[in-house]
Amino acid sequence: MIREAVILCFVILTISVAGYKHFEGDCVKDAYPPKSGPSVPWFTINLDLEPDERWKDVAIAYKVQIATFLNTFKSLLRDISSHAEDIITLDIVESTLPYPFAQEIRGISYYSGLDLGEIALSNVIYELTSLCTSILAEDRNGNLVHARNLDTGAFVGWDVQNKTWPVTEALRPMVINLDFRRGGKTVFQSVSFAGYVGILTAIKPKQFSLTLNARFSWKTGFLGVLKWLMGYRRGQWMGFLTRSVMENATSYGQALTLLNTTPLLAPVYFVLGAARCVDQAVIITRSQQAPGDVLQMSSVADHPWFIVQTSYDHWTTPFFLDDRRSPAVSCLKNITKQEIGFAGLYNVLSTQPVLNKATTYTALMEVSSGRLETYVRYCRDPCFPW
Repeated sequence: MIREAVILCFVILTISVAGYKHFEGDCVKDAYPPKSGPSVPWFTINLDLEPDERWKDVAIAYKVQIATFLNTFKSLLRDISSHAEDIITLDIVESTLPYPFAQEIRGISYYSGLDLGEIALSNVIYELTSLCTSILAEDRNGNLVHARNLDTGAFVGWDVQNKTWPVTEALRPMVINLDFRRGGKTVFQSVSFAGYVGILTAIKPKQFSLTLNARFSWKTGFLGVLKWLMGYRRGQWMGFLTRSVMENATSYGQALTLLNTTPLLAPVYFVLGAARCVDQAVIITRSQQAPGDVLQMSSVADHPWFIVQTSYDHWTTPFFLDDRRSPAVSCLKNITKQEIGFAGLYNVLSTQPVLNKATTYTALMEVSSGRLETYVRYCRDPCFPW
């Protein structure tokens, strides 16, 4: 029943976006560097501080934007269920989270003046609603470049008049860059939304980069969260696992082992790359139980110099109304290995429907140089909704 309802939503939304044409091989070639758009600010997260003090600057600076996002999400949930308010303010989410994440969320709530239960719930939402496209590719010099579009907010209310996702619109002003430091030195850097303490996109200079894509499944994903709330807590939250990996793993190999063997609450895709070696560029397809399927970039027969992960297992065909993989692969083949770099991958990620109405930001990372660039994204009409 749920599957049929989701497919119906796909069809209705497709019809509502007048003028949209499916990908016909027209890859964007001149989008980088972007000529306009808001700059993404940097904040330092000092890991030497007590957890409830680490996010003080972010919470104070972004309390209005976080409140706007929460109010938007609450309004949409109330349209779905009369019990939404009870779910939104459910403090059991925060009270069951592991250290130091529960303490960090309490600090965000305190310094922003926003409800603790709402802040905690928002940290769960990102993990279950991110569609995304992640790319790992080798340039002509042998360096790996890691890029991603983070698409989130789709199917949580569609604004028919403006042809936008209200949650996505509320999230774009919350995009920030974070520099996690210990002892005055950078441990890793990430792209995030203000108020979120997990990791969806991150780079550990000279060591590895990591992105997380939700592996969509009503039956297993949301069930895992419900099991956690009911006391069955053998698995880890995906964004908290990636945060722990970024903080504590000291090599690509150690990161791969942790991501592939740790029990999880919900299915997920981890895209992990090192600095140069094509045998150290993988997509890890995970269920709750370990280990998962590991696809090495070098093992892909017709393009061993890049891999693409969207919202579908690499051995399956994407749903025809949500195929971002095929356009991304086509455009990557067109630019060839000689043009792989920030400009080339940004152009690929600017090609519809890889870029769509749910895209909040594009991140570009290069482990060998430690370079990270982030851009808030908008997809002008005519544009596909997801």
